[in-house]
Amino acid sequence: MAPWAYAGRSDAAEKARLLGKTVTLLPRAIAGPEPFACKGPRYKLVDYGPDMLFQGALEEQHDANPKVTAAGLAAALGFVGASWKTLDTGCELDWHFVGPATVKIGLNNYVYTLTRH
Repeated sequence: MAPWAYAGRSDAAEKARLLGKTVTLLPRAIAGPEPFACKGPRYKLVDYGPDMLFQGALEEQHDANPKVTAAGLAAALGFVGASWKTLDTGCELDWHFVGPATVKIGLNNYVYTLTRH
């Protein structure tokens, strides 16, 4: 569950449909199940701090509760340091790197971890 998720607002069917599936980054497409799939991505690698991860969703938690910090939520999700590489695909989802072979993607009320094989 994502830190921004509210109890009872999860889509278990979507989660079950996506877990264990393969997603492949190609020069002209991202192949995989919807909504990971994308035709015509425009890849751009950028540096993001905790306030920009997951389209600002962690910072929104801080805005709602000043005792919660975006940096603390990022650390709880496995992000070590102060900034991270993010692959902006120009599609619906951003790919936030927690390591050289591991990315996290926020979708609805879940944070999905994808590992390179």
